[in-house]
Amino acid sequence: MSVAWKRRQFLGAIGATMACIAGTSWAATTNWPTKPIKLVVTFPPGGSSDIVARLLAPKLGQVLGQPIVIENKPGAGSSIGASLVAHSAADGYTLLVSNSAALSIAPHLITPAPYHPVNSFQHLGYIGAVPTVFVVHPSVPANTFAELVQWIRAQKQPVAFGSGGAASVGHLVGEQFAQTLGLPMMHVPYRGAGPMRSDLISGQILLAIDALPQNIPLAQSGRLKVLAVTSSQRTASAPDVPSIAELGYPELAGDNFVGISAPAGLSGAISARITDAVRQACSDPQVHQALLQQGFALQNLDAQRFTQMVQTQFQTWGPIARRTGAVI
Repeated sequence: MSVAWKRRQFLGAIGATMACIAGTSWAATTNWPTKPIKLVVTFPPGGSSDIVARLLAPKLGQVLGQPIVIENKPGAGSSIGASLVAHSAADGYTLLVSNSAALSIAPHLITPAPYHPVNSFQHLGYIGAVPTVFVVHPSVPANTFAELVQWIRAQKQPVAFGSGGAASVGHLVGEQFAQTLGLPMMHVPYRGAGPMRSDLISGQILLAIDALPQNIPLAQSGRLKVLAVTSSQRTASAPDVPSIAELGYPELAGDNFVGISAPAGLSGAISARITDAVRQACSDPQVHQALLQQGFALQNLDAQRFTQMVQTQFQTWGPIARRTGAVI
């Protein structure tokens, strides 16, 4: 057998192998999804990310033709759930309900960071942002933000404030609030906003910086008092609550974004399908209205602009996180 013939055989075998691999990859992409899709939430049930997941999951499952299974993986400033997704196979079967705590804050507070907010993910579908609020138990003798500041200053001991967890947006806003105004305060981190809110309602803690949506009905029923919203302007879902910017503290403004992300390396075809499915789900009238009622400021960003937003927020929150001295 000549050398040329052997070379042709070798090249033919390589070509057949590559064609087989390409064919397998193409089939996996075009047939996707063939099994349930895991949607990882980095907080316990009851928080904004969890609410978004449970509103979107049925519609996403309908659009994609497979069940969406929600898994709550809280802990370590949302980094546990985010790290799980970042190190999962890039096959479209493990997705993340991405948020500011997991991507914009936690990587600054863990050394070494277990993932990079941009390089470790593909950010596929932006959903919206929800501001946090300064909320107090009805026993607190403050009906305005200014009265809250006066009350904190008058206390003999540092005032405890709750948040949904270490390195959450609420945590950092609270720490920055204390530093900016020189207030004696002490952070009480919870494993999720749900348990924290229960303690606030019962009077176990008297002050919290929490997401707006879940506090709207509690304020309307008189069970809590919402004194300010951490945004540059008032929100449509709580028009009577002043914004922190109009009160003279624009540096305390901070929104928590929520979106859908996947591990880096996901194929373009699957990425496009997920992006389109998220857009369809958010455009569904019932889902859209439910998100608005929950206080979300919705915005249709394509994947590229969503990724840019994650990068920008990561850079913005970095010095704030380090300045507050927050740790995970």
